[in-house]
Amino acid sequence: MDEAQAVKSLGALAQDTRLRIFRALVAQGPQGLTPGELTASLDVASTALSFHLKELSHAGLVSQERNGRHLIYRAEFAAMNDLLQFLTAHCCQGEPCEVTTGSTAVPHCTTC
Repeated sequence: MDEAQAVKSLGALAQDTRLRIFRALVAQGPQGLTPGELTASLDVASTALSFHLKELSHAGLVSQERNGRHLIYRAEFAAMNDLLQFLTAHCCQGEPCEVTTGSTAVPHCTTC
């Protein structure tokens, strides 16, 4: 990922509703969610949801697929992992590191 794409991705996530939408899609995994499911679970108006999904899609963080009469939105895990890799590329001066919170290690997502 280059710097311009990282800025675009971070910009898309730098809004509370879009961040909530993206996190809901990440939590759902590859199954994805329909706009109706997102509207109901996040209490977001359908017009606002459409706008925010478009912004996330333009940033490459979300994809959509038509399944019959329904649209299914999914988080783009490869793009998410690319962004995380970009952000941590020079972490700990190139040495392997482990992020800890208090005394509990924070695991790295290996399923995405």
